[in-house]
Amino acid sequence: MRAAGRAAWARLWDRVAASDPGLLRLTAGLRTVASIALTLAVLSLLYSSVPHLVAGAMSAMVSTFAIREKQRAGQAVTLALGLPVALASVSLSALLNARVVAGDVFFVLLIFGAVYSRRFGDRGTALGLIGFQIYFLSLFVGATVSALPQLYGVIGVAFVCSALVRFALVPETPTGTLDRLRRAFRARFAQLVTAQLTLLDAGPDDMEKALDDVREGTARLHETALLIQGRLEDGTSDEAVARLVQRRIADAEIAAERLGLLLLTARSAERGHTLTLHLPGAPVPSADRLPVRDGTTDTLRHELEALRLLVLRPVGADSGTGLAYVRNRLLGYREEENLPDASDAVQDVFRGIGEAARAVLGLRIAVDGPQDESEDTPATTRSREELDAEDVAIAGSEDAERTGLRRPTTRAAVQVAVGSSLAIIGGEFLSSQRWYWAVLTCWIVFLNTSSTGEILVKGYRRLLGTVLGVVAGIGLAGLVGHHTWTAFALVLLFIFAMFYTAPLSYTLMSFFVTAMLGLLYTLLHTYSASVLVLRVEETALGAACGVVAAALVLPVHTDRRTNELLGTVLARLTDVTEAAVDQLSGGVQAELLDKARDLDQALADLSASTQPLTHPITPLRARRDTARFVVALLETCAYHARYLAATAELLPTHPSIAADPRLREAGHRIVHNIGVIGAHVADGEAVGLIETGPSIASLLRPGTPGTPRYGRVTDRVLRHLQRLDEAVVGLARPLGVPIPAPSK
Repeated sequence: MRAAGRAAWARLWDRVAASDPGLLRLTAGLRTVASIALTLAVLSLLYSSVPHLVAGAMSAMVSTFAIREKQRAGQAVTLALGLPVALASVSLSALLNARVVAGDVFFVLLIFGAVYSRRFGDRGTALGLIGFQIYFLSLFVGATVSALPQLYGVIGVAFVCSALVRFALVPETPTGTLDRLRRAFRARFAQLVTAQLTLLDAGPDDMEKALDDVREGTARLHETALLIQGRLEDGTSDEAVARLVQRRIADAEIAAERLGLLLLTARSAERGHTLTLHLPGAPVPSADRLPVRDGTTDTLRHELEALRLLVLRPVGADSGTGLAYVRNRLLGYREEENLPDASDAVQDVFRGIGEAARAVLGLRIAVDGPQDESEDTPATTRSREELDAEDVAIAGSEDAERTGLRRPTTRAAVQVAVGSSLAIIGGEFLSSQRWYWAVLTCWIVFLNTSSTGEILVKGYRRLLGTVLGVVAGIGLAGLVGHHTWTAFALVLLFIFAMFYTAPLSYTLMSFFVTAMLGLLYTLLHTYSASVLVLRVEETALGAACGVVAAALVLPVHTDRRTNELLGTVLARLTDVTEAAVDQLSGGVQAELLDKARDLDQALADLSASTQPLTHPITPLRARRDTARFVVALLETCAYHARYLAATAELLPTHPSIAADPRLREAGHRIVHNIGVIGAHVADGEAVGLIETGPSIASLLRPGTPGTPRYGRVTDRVLRHLQRLDEAVVGLARPLGVPIPAPSK
């Protein structure tokens, strides 16, 4: 019974870890709630008034969530610098409280400085955020000069409690975060294999739903891989270990994605296209093959379940003859051992399972060190030898700066200052007491946004969440009444929910913020339904001022922003493709994994920037479909480029891959076409034609007379080059790049 309970708990924990990679949201929510709770406990022991309790809670929240640095020493320095910034901010607010014009002018200057400070990295961003939020806090609680000594004490207690929670009660180290991210990667890998099992068994009516689950699982695995790569430098002992883990994560991601494509091919009458895994709403291939209840399909289903078991097995549980037997059997498929008598497509799925098992083995070795080899078969031994050779090879192995108003931080600072000025003026007309809500909304809609469209979507989501939060706030205020500690307990619950849902839904976050503020107003005895309705009006005004400022002051239109990011993605794709093909052709080694990571990050930025174009409320349906199609094609290109980069780094250690100088010509065509598309995106008047011709696979087919044995490349490399070439040509059509008509 206890064993079953532990197993159930482990499964539940794996689900949590998979939905929250690295438990980053859970940790952020717990740390913030713990800081507030500790602050409230200390202040209550000092018999502080309710307004001071509210001020302490908000100060603890700000001093906790503002700090984003990864290293503990940097966090401590920023927290220490944040305290005098907070004290100076509340002092100036209290001094200028009676001087309306001077106070408003200073508030606008403070907002400009807080946004401009983002150019100085995480520390500048944190200090600017603390300065702005504490000034806002002083307006919220009505700080006066006579109350400053007590407010100093409250803020000091909040910062000390925040430090205690951050460094002692809920500590976070780069190594610990990276370890949790690796566990999340394992859980998401297993979830993807589960989705692939469903795809294997899906009937014609369930095929679309099963394919959507595979798409979602593939995207989540990629998201976790990006999070891991972003924390490798700080979370590993040295650069060599970081590069090794980065390589093994990339191997596992590619193997999992390829296995899904092979399954799709086995289910379809035609070869599955990678685009199908990246484009929601893409036509579902006809499922006229599998599933059938025969021995081969049952074996395939059994081996996918075995792969999932291998992925999920916790570290330290690898010993035992049973698991070693499973691992050895799966790795044997790489060596053509025990392949069933079936079609080539089905045999490819078994080979793909073997490649995925090898990726799991490589990741285990990279993370946990040498494994027990006593039960190894010859196939497993060869896999280990390949991994060891790759490890040795891995161990051995800037944009122009913008200045002035072209610098994003400067432009955003000017825009938010203008928008805040409008919000102050309009907010004063709505309420001379609570005008600052409009300013807060204007400030928030500019955070982490880069174009007018992004600001518009964020403003809409904040307004929607605020309206729903007002309804909840009215109901909660009636239920809680003036039960102080019940209200504070609900405030803590809403703050946790706010941080936990922030990366998932900005609307949900705004809902919890507004519901929490309704409770705070109740605690301050300033609650009324009209106050919450006023908050909706101020929020709408602030969002409108932000959109107006973004549209009229140094505007960055969505099309321009997406074109800039599209150009960046194409440049990074060129870097990866050119370097990988050069290395596969016998050229010099390059930092291919770093280039592939830069490509993935650029593509993630582009995907985020297209949200205004792909939002369900957009009236331009054709442009929405085009944006989705372009992003999906780029994800396809990135997948094939990642594979080429990973394969190129195996040279010269892999026994079945050797350099082939003829690849340069094929790579030249791909790079040329990417360059033509990039020039057209940057300048619609650019002249250039896409090069087309015979397929790369037919030009470089292994076994061509005269090809030296040591100069051949694998079929798989050729297929990825061919698919990359096709995807790039396909990218030209929706972007309006001319393609020559085929010669007759």
